[in-house]
Amino acid sequence: MQSQNFFYPLVGIASLTSLSGFAQVIEDPQTTRLDDITITARSIENTGLLVPAQQLSGAALAQRQGSTLGETLDNLPGVANSSYGPNVGRPTIRGLDGDRIRILQNSGANMDVSGLSFDHAVPIDPLTTERIEILRGPATLLYGGSAIGGVVNVIDNRIAREPSFDAKGGVMGKAEVRAGGAANERSTGAMVETGTDKFAIHVDAFDRSTQNLKVPKDLSCTAGGVTTTQKRVCNSASDSKGGAVGGTLLFDRGYLGLSTSEYRSTYGTVAEPTVTIGMVRRHHALEGKLRDIGDWFQDLKFQGGYTQYSHTEYDSNVAGTQFDNAGLDLRVEARQRSVALANGLQLEGTVGMQRERNNLHAVGDEKFVPTSRTQSTALFTYQVLKTSWGQWTAGARSESVSVQSLESIGPNNENLAQTKTFNPMSFALGAMRNLREGEAQNGWQLTSNISASQRAPKDYELFAYGPHAATGAYEIGSSTMALEKATQLDLGGEWKNGLHKFSVTAFTSEFANFISLQSSGSYKTSAGAVGTSSDLPVYNFQGVRARFTGLESNAKLRMIGGQHALLSRVAQYGAVDLELRGDVVRADDLTNGRPLPRIAPMRLGADALWSQNAWGARFGFLHAGAQNRMPTYSNVTPVTTASYTTWNAGLNYHTHSGPTHWMFFAKLENLSNKLAYSSTSVLTQSMGTNAPPLAGRSVKMGLQASF
Repeated sequence: MQSQNFFYPLVGIASLTSLSGFAQVIEDPQTTRLDDITITARSIENTGLLVPAQQLSGAALAQRQGSTLGETLDNLPGVANSSYGPNVGRPTIRGLDGDRIRILQNSGANMDVSGLSFDHAVPIDPLTTERIEILRGPATLLYGGSAIGGVVNVIDNRIAREPSFDAKGGVMGKAEVRAGGAANERSTGAMVETGTDKFAIHVDAFDRSTQNLKVPKDLSCTAGGVTTTQKRVCNSASDSKGGAVGGTLLFDRGYLGLSTSEYRSTYGTVAEPTVTIGMVRRHHALEGKLRDIGDWFQDLKFQGGYTQYSHTEYDSNVAGTQFDNAGLDLRVEARQRSVALANGLQLEGTVGMQRERNNLHAVGDEKFVPTSRTQSTALFTYQVLKTSWGQWTAGARSESVSVQSLESIGPNNENLAQTKTFNPMSFALGAMRNLREGEAQNGWQLTSNISASQRAPKDYELFAYGPHAATGAYEIGSSTMALEKATQLDLGGEWKNGLHKFSVTAFTSEFANFISLQSSGSYKTSAGAVGTSSDLPVYNFQGVRARFTGLESNAKLRMIGGQHALLSRVAQYGAVDLELRGDVVRADDLTNGRPLPRIAPMRLGADALWSQNAWGARFGFLHAGAQNRMPTYSNVTPVTTASYTTWNAGLNYHTHSGPTHWMFFAKLENLSNKLAYSSTSVLTQSMGTNAPPLAGRSVKMGLQASF
């Protein structure tokens, strides 16, 4: 007992001084928790697969849900939001952003062009999402060699994988409304499923609208030739809607399903007061699984997806530059039967093939990339070797990638139509040492992962040539670009004693060739002529040596209520947990001896969670340090961001009325109305002091009913 008492304050000190995380909430039978969030390395007793993961679902997802995927995941351990205002946001993981983060929908390719430009939104709305997973480690090689930073998998139930009803059939559904927030959001969403044990039908729809974002600072806004001053971000309103229909045939040995969905969004680009973007995405998916297929394989799963994506930029309601993308994705995956080896070893794993094809067509005065075609074929495997002390994991992926420019681009056709081919290879190895004992499995569990990853350059990194409004720069690609290469290592441990948990992970990524935008020190006009300092700075895509290092940690302590509470049980007051978290990442351009841009600062946070019967509440803070490590170029003044602390709170209430479960929730954010800026947003760099700040004080309320 003395060693345990000594360890508890050590947990708090470590979490508050250096690291990152967010603990899993474990419920007492008599209490209802505010969140059911899991952020942990999946242990051998859970899945048999070593997959470092973070997961959001249920009440935790409802509470954190934002208008973008990046906003929803922001401030999870090692995760930030590369926001372009309130309407666009991709997740940044451990300092890596863009196409280094693979965004999937139900494990299939998303097929948008959100990685092409910072002002391109991800056409996935969290309102119709059931679960979001973030994957790292060897298992990322199952989904893409470009996933050097990780995989974000957004999961819905449009294609049912298991029966939800018996032979008599049934119906279930969910509806949600929410209102308020700094953008005065008004949103509704609904889902209905019906069927029997032989078939399932799914229908969902959502509608979301927001107004200009409220901030703690007066900003100027020009609309219709009139300039006003207001505490709102000009041209930041949005209107999004969509829906989906899915049907599945369920068999004793598997399933076969088909779904079709549409997503529409119109939103303002905060960097240009008269420009709006209209986006449409139509996605059709086919998925099936056949179980018990032979002596060697346990099951065979296949997925196919076809996506039509259109992104049109309107200046004063006049259509301008347009990006259209048609994508086809095919994936086949076979899971091996578990094989018992000598000395108690057990081997299981997955092998598969993936084929993707994208046709990007760009037209308009501000197109900075040519019409292009990208094709890739990949073979992959992921193997798990279980031992008496833990397990080994290994992953490998071999790809053949063709990137073809179908037209010359540039004022004088500087980048000619051409085809580039690449053959990236990626390998990963992981180990888990289980030191936990007893039925409760208390104690330590240690993990480590090492990988050598290669990524083929994207079309814009090879062939871009022109003014890019989103970055305020004239961007030029390099058709001689080589593979991006990284060696990554992470070491971590998780300690558990009853309801108390602590975890810490240290990581480093060494890039032999990191593809980045580098200032050339020159300027061009939008037409491509030699310019002056009042024109667009020229940035070239170049490969440099780079290093990313960081630390993440989280702790959860049950303070009141339950057998393992640190304080005496006070049952009449409910249960109280204390969650501590923090993270830090440092990123350097080793070739030029300067920091890399858009890196989140050190972040520390703490939350007190209370629950009693149907009630739950949260109160806490997030502190982000100053980000002074910005790259300095000869023609660019670095823009730093000051430190800030925001206070946040939440409340929810659960009740039942017959077969219907009701949940009311409220979110109070930035209670002190703190003025703060995001260091991970390109707007902070391209717009400087004119960049929009983060949202001000807000209250958002919602009601969810499920039956």
